Amino acid sequence: MRLPGGLPFLIGLIVIIAILPLFFKDSSYIMHILIMSLIWSGVVVGWDLMMGYAGIFTFGQVGIFVVGAYGSGMLAKLNGIDPWLGVLLGGVGSALVGLLIGIPCLRLRGVYVALVTFAFHLVLVPLIKLGGPIGTGGAMNLMGVPPLTVAGYTFTVTDKIPWFYLLLVVCALLYFLNYKVIHSKLGLAFTALRDSENLAKSLGIDDYKTSLMVFAFSSFLTGILGGFYMQYVGVISTKILGMDTFLLIMVMLIVGGLGRFPGAVLGAFGVTFLNYYLRPLEHYRLVIFGLIVLLAVIFMRNGIMGLWESAKPYIGRAFGRVGKWATGLRKS
Repeated sequence: MRLPGGLPFLIGLIVIIAILPLFFKDSSYIMHILIMSLIWSGVVVGWDLMMGYAGIFTFGQVGIFVVGAYGSGMLAKLNGIDPWLGVLLGGVGSALVGLLIGIPCLRLRGVYVALVTFAFHLVLVPLIKLGGPIGTGGAMNLMGVPPLTVAGYTFTVTDKIPWFYLLLVVCALLYFLNYKVIHSKLGLAFTALRDSENLAKSLGIDDYKTSLMVFAFSSFLTGILGGFYMQYVGVISTKILGMDTFLLIMVMLIVGGLGRFPGAVLGAFGVTFLNYYLRPLEHYRLVIFGLIVLLAVIFMRNGIMGLWESAKPYIGRAFGRVGKWATGLRKS
């Protein structure tokens, strides 16, 4: 199974992202957008693994993200757990929640899975508001979480560069882990189930076990990013479960291309930047994103990576002509 961009494309993309602060380090606003782009890229990559590769239409990704954020924050603030361990345990907790959601979902198909997972997304709001006595902050914000520290350095929201490179390292590891999973036997199993479930079962693939593993792995990735989001922003409330966030991440996934990793990363960066720069338009911003989705579905069914795949033959021929022209010049 070959990724549309391949490993060299992924490495090149990470290198390009890594050098961006050289141009924008003096702009705190742009650095903030880059940091948020990294966070959302990890979330979208996990969602793409579920929907694009495993073919499981889940709408609970933002809810899983929030579980990781609240879980890590509550563990660090109320239980005195080291914030680094809190982030990891937030990811583990999200994976467990993903498993619990996956068990009933796997007895369903198609739109019913989407409905159940979206119901989980919706029910989190009242649960968090009722959970004030256990430390969720209730109807108020959860804040006051101890910051991350390493070798005597404390990460603060005002110092963007360390945050950027910390999240770049985390996301790069998640990207490569996602790449390895897609290329593993597990990846072959869940793509086989997506493309031809009956044939995959006849070959001995356990659809229930495989799908649960995908649920757990995707939820773990998402929960980890939720924990880092909590640490970076320092405050979280139920507002993040609003439709704005859900629709924004869905646009990232569609623009990047379903099942076209690392298109999800490109989609996350492009849409995050566009979202911030369209904020002065307020509600019209959502109209613009709606038009983007419509146009992407009609003209870019495979997203940005689909355009790359279509353009590669032309690019190859163009470089071939340039090479022949250069060879002819040397001979003359």
